Amino acid sequence: MKDIKTKSKTTETSIEIIHTLRELDGGSLQEISEKMGLATSTVHRHLATLQEYGYVTKDGGTYRLGLMFLTIGGYAQRRFDAYPTIKNTVDDLAADTGERTQFIVMENDSRVYLYTSVGQSAVETGAQNGKRGPLHASAAGKSILASLPDDRVDKIIERKGLVKTGKNTITDKSALFEQLKQIRQRGYAFNRQETTSGVHAVGAPVTDSDDEVLGGLSVSGPARRLRGELLTETLPQQLLSAVNELELYIQHSVK
Repeated sequence: MKDIKTKSKTTETSIEIIHTLRELDGGSLQEISEKMGLATSTVHRHLATLQEYGYVTKDGGTYRLGLMFLTIGGYAQRRFDAYPTIKNTVDDLAADTGERTQFIVMENDSRVYLYTSVGQSAVETGAQNGKRGPLHASAAGKSILASLPDDRVDKIIERKGLVKTGKNTITDKSALFEQLKQIRQRGYAFNRQETTSGVHAVGAPVTDSDDEVLGGLSVSGPARRLRGELLTETLPQQLLSAVNELELYIQHSVK
């Protein structure tokens, strides 16, 4: 993370405690302190404040993240005017394909899962509402990058790098730009074990009436099932149909 002279160390510590609690899935004061390398007195002060405002709960000697994050997360979702329609589209596509479906948006040059839904045959892929990751390492993320000018993509790469998250993640800039060119030509992107080993996906960008990209819609599932014609023809057709309907609604209904 870049050094920002105006950032608050106190706020930074509280945020790090929140991330540590999520990573530990709850923990005692001692466990949190040891994980962070901070004095228990320091961690306790931050936990007490977070607990007072509902961001942390305490059950016996175990601290966990509180449901206030659910309230804040719900607000963040609903600030998208098209969220109800996005949710319906994702749910319908998950039902039609039987797979895990998700809508992501770009925030601070990263991908964020705005909403995910699971179909009848869906498996766990690690996609969760609010989860963040690099744009270049997912189908929906690459579809968003393909909708941006090359100089904008260059700046994102300069700031975020091309980190490897799966066994086939693209980490070479030239290779990424070549793939973005192909995505622009066909209108959708593939993810062949680039985010998670054993998982394939297909994703496409969603734009508004000004042709500005709003996010990316994708379908993902096990590589052993999402392959061949299903991956390269059937799912892209279903995906593009859903994107077309969503864009039509957004362009004519969302002000």
